[in-house]
Amino acid sequence: MIDLTSTLHHADSGFEIHKVVVGPVDNNVFVLRCTETGESLLIDAANEHEQLLELAKALNVRRIVETHGHWDHIAAIPAMRDAGYSVGVTQEDSSMLDSYDEILEDDTIIEVGRLKLRTIHAPGHTPGSMSFKLEGAPILFSGDTLFPGGAGATKFPGGDFSQIMTSIDERFYRVLSNDHLVLPGHGDDTTIGTEKPHFDEWVARGW
Repeated sequence: MIDLTSTLHHADSGFEIHKVVVGPVDNNVFVLRCTETGESLLIDAANEHEQLLELAKALNVRRIVETHGHWDHIAAIPAMRDAGYSVGVTQEDSSMLDSYDEILEDDTIIEVGRLKLRTIHAPGHTPGSMSFKLEGAPILFSGDTLFPGGAGATKFPGGDFSQIMTSIDERFYRVLSNDHLVLPGHGDDTTIGTEKPHFDEWVARGW
């Protein structure tokens, strides 16, 4: 039986964020839970579906959303869908999945109990890369768009370095406060304020 005290990553008034690291490239899987209603949403059904199914059941997950369609973020989707969970992905990345249930669009609200999660289309890592901002709290699930120390890789098919830098600048830095906690698709957390001063360095570096 999964120990939810070990998966709890962050908590504040009205919500919890649980995190597990799965798969051969250490993907972060996050579950956002409304503590008032107990309802939850899982971000990126990456791998190790047995563990994710146990976590989803324990936290009353109602649906799954994908930050993008790369193989390492979607391996658990067939098993999760077979178990009855709805999976959402952007239209631009939907062809990377064998199956899904809904299309995610930019600047819309996903309700998780009493919580509201806003979609932020931030292309560059993939054409359909989507990040998620928790309304009313400084929390950003950045997927593989923004990491500690730089932008996500753009060397894969569909990647575009200029585009990802524009996404980070226009969709994150210009609209989100420095105290926003950034929860990426791999590795450690960071903040907008930590990363923003290095933007020009990253542009000059070119990756």
